[in-house]
Amino acid sequence: MKFTEFFLEIKTSLKEINLDISEELAKKLLEYMNLLLEWNEKINLTAITEPKEIILKHFVDSLTINKFIDAGNTVIDIGTGAGFPGIPIAIYRNDVSITLVDSLNKRINFLEEVKNKLSLRNVQVIHSRAEDLGKDTNYREKYDVSVSRAVAPLNILLEYLVPFVKENGKILCMKGPNINEEINNSENALKELYSTIYQVDKILIGDMERNILLVRKNKITNNKYPRNAGIPSKKPL
Repeated sequence: MKFTEFFLEIKTSLKEINLDISEELAKKLLEYMNLLLEWNEKINLTAITEPKEIILKHFVDSLTINKFIDAGNTVIDIGTGAGFPGIPIAIYRNDVSITLVDSLNKRINFLEEVKNKLSLRNVQVIHSRAEDLGKDTNYREKYDVSVSRAVAPLNILLEYLVPFVKENGKILCMKGPNINEEINNSENALKELYSTIYQVDKILIGDMERNILLVRKNKITNNKYPRNAGIPSKKPL
């Protein structure tokens, strides 16, 4: 896709979520898309390969959380995969710092290339499982915001995300259309992790319905969480 077409498409699509974009930032997103498609031929990064679909379902979708991130925030993106939502946020917001975490080394190599090619000085890339990194005092309770997109059911996801944020920090869980059952199944997880869902933001992007669950961490997480790697998914709270 040529830049003029890409710029018009992303500018139009971002209007759906009340955002605008400069040519400079759009050029970085186009370069990111080209790297994504190039690497996707070697390793499986995304099933979405049509440029207009990438713009809508990856870039615009990632930027739906922009309004919940304050200037100067430190953000950790758990299970980032090909860099969503973290890299679009890092490109769009040079006033926040983003830590990208993934457990697959091939994806980490891709993310490092994106970081270097796009000169994203506000990005750190870490190869780790969430359960292991969540116990590391260099990262535990060090962030203002933790976020994840399409990683796990909510009662599992909370155990991954909550330990990373400071007391009164914010957890952003990016979900699809049907979330009531997940919310109902997460009562115990919220209680155990001293957290509260305080807002559910419903968003329509094209024909997609998205829900962003905003969770507040009310006090310091008990040291027994997160449990060892694999246990949260096998025995959800």
